[in-house]
Amino acid sequence: MKIPRKLTAPALLALMLFGTGAQAALVPPQGYYAGIEKIKTGKNTFRCEAVPAPHTGSLQFRSKYEGSDKARATLNKMSEKAFRDSTANITTLERGVAKMVGQYLRDGRPQQLDCALAWLGDWARADALTSRDYNHTGKSMRKWALGSLSGAWLRLKFSNSQPLAAHQTEAEAIEKWFARLAEQTVRDWSDLPLEKINNHSYWAAWSVMATAVATDRRDLFDWAVKEYKVGANQVDEQGFLPNELKRKQRALAYHNYALPPLAMIASFAQVNGVDLRGENNNALQRLAQRVLTGSQDPSAFKTRNGEKQDMKDLKSDSKYSWMEPYCSLYRCNADTLQRKRGMQPFNSFRLGGDLTRIYDPSAEIKQ
Repeated sequence: MKIPRKLTAPALLALMLFGTGAQAALVPPQGYYAGIEKIKTGKNTFRCEAVPAPHTGSLQFRSKYEGSDKARATLNKMSEKAFRDSTANITTLERGVAKMVGQYLRDGRPQQLDCALAWLGDWARADALTSRDYNHTGKSMRKWALGSLSGAWLRLKFSNSQPLAAHQTEAEAIEKWFARLAEQTVRDWSDLPLEKINNHSYWAAWSVMATAVATDRRDLFDWAVKEYKVGANQVDEQGFLPNELKRKQRALAYHNYALPPLAMIASFAQVNGVDLRGENNNALQRLAQRVLTGSQDPSAFKTRNGEKQDMKDLKSDSKYSWMEPYCSLYRCNADTLQRKRGMQPFNSFRLGGDLTRIYDPSAEIKQ
């Protein structure tokens, strides 16, 4: 097994406990071990907001593309509002937990940690988001939420500051809930026909990967790796994803949206001895280069699917959060690094929070 360089004390302890003869405990990339930056002792302005009501009911939600054709590329503003309203508590939880974890690791105020644990604990005790009554949008919300929450949780679980040491009972209940959600996510997204496998499956695999490491579940890890390989093998020789090309004017945007979960999975696999970079002749690299080139000149996408591309999403720096894990996997050239630095910091709640602090902590961030 390939042992990651510069292992921290928790990772070294895992290796000593499990040895190399058996499978070592699953670990996250190095940046997840970061401790509290600086404990603030001044006036505390943090106020814990009321816990959003746990969503325990049906996961039948309207799609924001309701009424669109098979391309699912035309936004329906009325159904989008209905979708946002019906999923507001879920999104509030995702954003809130990621924000509070980030605040705690910057400021070290116990109230920030206590609030994040209170929110997660309430939802875990309610067994929220586990309904078997769901549609495609509902199961999509389940896996997005799981990736957000498990991704943020990893920053607490593996932090050298050991914030969960005094909260073991709460942590155990929360992780058991994550595991139940991950098991359902595996059921939701397994055995789909190839023509139905797209970015949703990749995001499902990321949520399961994050949970696998949070709960040390090798079966979940293996499923996420398997799903990554399916995704990587969809990338053609020119770096296109056929099922995302079907999204007409939003094809480029969805190619870009496919990259964050794929890059995160490959990054997590790498530190656990599974090198996915070469899968399908460096498919991840080919896809990334196609997107980076396309974001500056989308003509290749129009040539390929006949549609002028909607570039609105591609103008937002936050949409390129995948560049942080990606440039930890591949040697990014000077132009790509300059572009990445110009867009930092990358903070994506769906990937657990501040990715720049995790993957490029020495970056000089413009204030």
